[in-house]
Amino acid sequence: MAVEGPVRLALIGLGSIGLAAHLPAMLRSDAVQLVGMADPSRERRAVATTRAPGVPMYTDATALCGAEGVDGVVLATPPWVTTGLAERFLRAEQFVLAEKPIAVSTAEARPLTTLSTERQRRLQVGLTYRHDPALARLREWVRTGPLHGPLLIRAHIYDERLDANDPEHSARVHQTLRHGPPVLHEGAHVFDWLAFLLDGASPRVSDAWSVRTDPDVASPNLNGARLTYECGTTALVEFGWLTCELPRCELTILGQHGYAVLDGFTFRLTLTSDGETKVYDDPADRTERCFDRQLGAFVELVSGRGDRAVPGLPEGLTALELSERIAGAASMFTIPRRERT
Repeated sequence: MAVEGPVRLALIGLGSIGLAAHLPAMLRSDAVQLVGMADPSRERRAVATTRAPGVPMYTDATALCGAEGVDGVVLATPPWVTTGLAERFLRAEQFVLAEKPIAVSTAEARPLTTLSTERQRRLQVGLTYRHDPALARLREWVRTGPLHGPLLIRAHIYDERLDANDPEHSARVHQTLRHGPPVLHEGAHVFDWLAFLLDGASPRVSDAWSVRTDPDVASPNLNGARLTYECGTTALVEFGWLTCELPRCELTILGQHGYAVLDGFTFRLTLTSDGETKVYDDPADRTERCFDRQLGAFVELVSGRGDRAVPGLPEGLTALELSERIAGAASMFTIPRRERT
């Protein structure tokens, strides 16, 4: 039954993605009533209070679990924390929008798969950029347009530059690498894009590699793989963090009759076909439009106007499983980490 009026949501996790993307989207939405925020850091809570004054603040997220007047939560938490929180809120019959990846491994995610179908239906995975119109346009080109047929896809996802002037950010990235390489964390987006574009086709990991440019990082900071699909398509994927300079971040798709380039930061899309190049560039900021559309889909789910979350747990687990396969294959070709003396 559809719920009238704003849905009552809480934001858990007030780090960079929570404060810079999720919170602004929630404050922009007339369909959302922000009823609480939670984070163990006093400094982050103080910043959030300046941006959303009057909203109840908590140090412990579980204070919101099963709380009256809280329809659902947005979990902007690290993946090694997200899984347990998501399970608790789902068992309390609340709705959950959880940042990707949903866990650091399929084994860690297993408790979510034991939940009832109804509870699983309440979980939306934050594969945010699936919601961008550029992906829908690309999908149509792949299905019936100039990119129809076997393709060569290249995904170069280089992010998280090493910045000596921002040691706090570098420390957070180093901490994340203790829970797995970039392919495990960034791969969720890319492998969801590929599944979306190729109608859910599952690839074979033909080969994989990894490079540790800094011997002190816990996991190799550069990863890549070659994926092959039964339809004849090959995807070459690369992921990289923590170098002083970064290659372009982009997705390119080459077929017999067309070539498309998706800018990884702006989602500016270009298509060259029949000797003509067309540019599709949404004037809205990519982060704003994607997080707004993602939140809109979550509101539809919470309010009872959506059958299930999209992307939901199945999509999140599919992307995680492929990320894990690549990380495992790549580890066979990695120089061991240098031990400190």
